[in-house]
Amino acid sequence: MYSEKVMDHFQNPRNMGEVENPDGVGEVGNPQCGDVMRITIKVDEKEDRIEDVRFKTLGCGAAIATSSMVTELAKGKRLDEAQEISKKVVADALGGLPPQKMHCSNLASDGLRKAIEDYRSRHGN
Repeated sequence: MYSEKVMDHFQNPRNMGEVENPDGVGEVGNPQCGDVMRITIKVDEKEDRIEDVRFKTLGCGAAIATSSMVTELAKGKRLDEAQEISKKVVADALGGLPPQKMHCSNLASDGLRKAIEDYRSRHGN
């Protein structure tokens, strides 16, 4: 059902936790499936680049795996590039997800976008 990459990110999640004194916070949830994600970012203001990104997720294995993958994809990227990380990009990077779990990757990319929007609203961009 799940690819090896999904299982690896579920069993060994990357960037789990919370950025201390985050520059942006994105919280998303899906009441239908019960998944809740919080993504925090630290931004290098000079370069407009994500310096650090972490997640806390309450949910199924796919939700944890997509959260882990979205942080891997976003770390080191410029904000404009990171904002373009879509649910398809996340799912493809994990080697695919079952159709009934695609909403999980949608949450992860939405959480990242919300964290970037939060950063921009705090800094007047």
